[in-house]
Amino acid sequence: MPNQFKERKALITGGTSGIGLAIAKALADEGVQVIAAGLNAVDSVHDNIRVVELDVTDDIALQQLIKDCGELDHLVNSAGVIRRQEEYNTDDFASVLEVNLTAIHRLCTLCQPKLEASSGSILNIGSLYSKLGAPHAPAYAASKGGVVQLTKSLAVAWAPKGIRVNVLMPGWIKTNFTESLRKDPERNNNILRRTPMGRWGLPQEVAHAALFLLSSKASFITGAVLPVDGGYLVD
Repeated sequence: MPNQFKERKALITGGTSGIGLAIAKALADEGVQVIAAGLNAVDSVHDNIRVVELDVTDDIALQQLIKDCGELDHLVNSAGVIRRQEEYNTDDFASVLEVNLTAIHRLCTLCQPKLEASSGSILNIGSLYSKLGAPHAPAYAASKGGVVQLTKSLAVAWAPKGIRVNVLMPGWIKTNFTESLRKDPERNNNILRRTPMGRWGLPQEVAHAALFLLSSKASFITGAVLPVDGGYLVD
């Protein structure tokens, strides 16, 4: 079977760590030329990955990056921040929404002409808190809920342009982001107790789902909201 990803190009924000990096590596392994953008630029981890330093709230930098990247087939929005209790401060609330939601809208809009030309696809990264409230992080939950509704809106608006837009909702995944939770016996046990599969997920498992939604095997799927959570959100 021919490699459907060969000679394609992807831009991944938040692509230098955690889930974003796992998706970058998985696409690169399939032959995609990946631009992995993030605040903590590191040395390239794959021959097919070009790492660039990027603040997604910097509109001028975003425009320049998208201009320089040439043709584009896939956009993955994985950049995100959380400030927990500080999010009850109005300025912190606004800054979290700027990174987690507004920047996604900005990137999608800037990339839309290139993705229309390639009949490309967008994958946004949500969270369990796209569905659940978070009293400890109200801005994070609000932003991730907004990511789902933005995804659905763009999916409907851009389907006639040949652009598919979907969202993943990762559950409790083993990354640096969740390390403190895993080291806390009580919180770790509470998470595992509620997760039917009884374990933490791996970034690579989220990446496998991402590859499917970005691929031609998902050619009739748009506006989908896919949990990758070991059953955590099962009613």
